[in-house]
Amino acid sequence: MQGLELCRLFYEQCAAPEIEKNFGARASRVAAGLAGQGSDCLGYDDELSRDHDFGPGCCLWLTEADYADFGCALGSLYASLPKEFMGFRRNTMPQGEGRVGVMPASRFYRQLIGSCGVPQDEPSWFRIPEHFLAAATSGEVFRDDEGGFSRVRNALLRCYPRDVLLKKLAARLFVMAQAGQYNYPRIMKRNDAGAASLALAEFVSVALSALHLLNGRYTPYYKWAFRSARELPKLHGAVMELDGLYAATPCNRAEIIESVCLMVGEHLKKEGLSSCRDGFLVPHAEEIMRQIQSDYLKKMPISAG
Repeated sequence: MQGLELCRLFYEQCAAPEIEKNFGARASRVAAGLAGQGSDCLGYDDELSRDHDFGPGCCLWLTEADYADFGCALGSLYASLPKEFMGFRRNTMPQGEGRVGVMPASRFYRQLIGSCGVPQDEPSWFRIPEHFLAAATSGEVFRDDEGGFSRVRNALLRCYPRDVLLKKLAARLFVMAQAGQYNYPRIMKRNDAGAASLALAEFVSVALSALHLLNGRYTPYYKWAFRSARELPKLHGAVMELDGLYAATPCNRAEIIESVCLMVGEHLKKEGLSSCRDGFLVPHAEEIMRQIQSDYLKKMPISAG
């Protein structure tokens, strides 16, 4: 059983009845679910994941006012719930402390994205690491009658505002071209295996981010980036090429890099993001930069993202 299903059943069978019994009408003001950092929130957990921060539990989100009113009482109730459920006990590591339990919704979002709600301007959006946005929108909401927690979540799920997305995409394309199309083959000619590995890793990292952005998604924490990319509806062929890049012989990697970049370039034209016919991605990145309306973002270096 995966963690998200386990936690949903724990909430439905253990937490929800006790909350209803003890808090009556106030129970409708408690939003519940599982979200945040952790493979279980992404639905990627397996038997290897159960050595830390795995087990029955749920997040109970309150407004600031309700947290001050009955947060302590709700916390005491949560602490009294069964420690074992369906044969599992929660295995909490110090780094995962506070990932489940009672918390203000504002604290949940502030810890991940730096604000208690949807970022209000481009600089605020731009500064948030993608994997924190992926964490903030992960998992599932089991109940939210008041809708406050879900309003922020749903706004974040729409992905970046257009100008922020364009700026980040331009940066990814530029680095894909520099690290993959330009530097990697040159480094290989110098027989510098260490530098070639770094260039290859840089290319793959930014390419995975570009593929997520072109699908309107946030790239999760690096160890799940490939897993997430394989589920993207668009540019599946490019993902498969990237997937085989490390298994390929060194002499074939430059060809795979070019193939990935060609697919991305064609997709940009199909989506109306670029009209450039160049196979090199830098001109595409430059054209996307010219579409940005925000003075703050268009003044930034093209590689910043």
